[in-house]
Amino acid sequence: MTRLTPVEQIIPDADIVPLTGRVGAEIRNIRLSGDLPQQTVAAINQILLRHKVVFFRDQAHLDDAGQERFAQRLGDLVPHPTQGPVKGTASILELDSSRGGGRADQWHTDVTFVDAYPKFSVLRGVVIPPAGGHTWSNTAAAYQDLPEPLKLLADNLWAVHSNAYDYAAVRPRASAAEKKHFEEIFTSTIYETEHPVVRVHPETGERTLLLGNFVQRLIGLSKSDSAKLYEVFQSYVTAPENTVRWRWKAGDVAIWDNRATQHYAVNDYGDQHRVVRRATVDGDVPVSVDGRRSATRTKVAKPATDKAA
Repeated sequence: MTRLTPVEQIIPDADIVPLTGRVGAEIRNIRLSGDLPQQTVAAINQILLRHKVVFFRDQAHLDDAGQERFAQRLGDLVPHPTQGPVKGTASILELDSSRGGGRADQWHTDVTFVDAYPKFSVLRGVVIPPAGGHTWSNTAAAYQDLPEPLKLLADNLWAVHSNAYDYAAVRPRASAAEKKHFEEIFTSTIYETEHPVVRVHPETGERTLLLGNFVQRLIGLSKSDSAKLYEVFQSYVTAPENTVRWRWKAGDVAIWDNRATQHYAVNDYGDQHRVVRRATVDGDVPVSVDGRRSATRTKVAKPATDKAA
């Protein structure tokens, strides 16, 4: 378990500005690069553990290579398991609103349909519309808010996560390009993984709710009961007091602890163009409160004939 020191002692030359009482902080006066001193990188990691998501303005000097060099200081990089990286990079995933898959407007934790899903995500604003934003939630605070009977229930529940779900029901207004991207690319390999609803954070020891839109059902319960209980627990994750919203500008960088957050890319910018690029830091297999580990139970590549013309 990591011992967190007072924020003001972490990076003396930087301004650390908490954005809410429970989640999110802006770190000012730091120029991100792969050449930062190890002490500074360690401090950023520690601030991230405390605030769950941190933001940096004015990082337009970063290109894909610079973003990856910095992200690699936080851990090993890993590409998205079905979409792969941008050409010439190790892990960069591009989210472009003009193409399929560019609008992640559902509450989710990244890539929970695999067992060792990402530890950190490092997101860079490339083309940003004048309006719109992104919202994160603190899933450790959400767990702490649960009444004791719900904590006991959550501690003993497991869920099946998958990247194959009813896309039309979840995103009824999705464009034809987005539907095609989901069918041909996002689900080119179908995963099913069993995760505990509550995982123990490997660095802080906190208990966090592991939910989000990749949850298909709670193990041992009917589809109806699963949906009702999911909504109860998820309502604590999305409670306003556990969330923070960031108003993007081009050149901004956001980093979040994917083990203790969910996020939602608010789709409120209409037809305006938005491009963000994400470098992903590899994670570890979650452990439940009773010491059991998550496990991927299904990994099936679709036959080429399944892909639409």
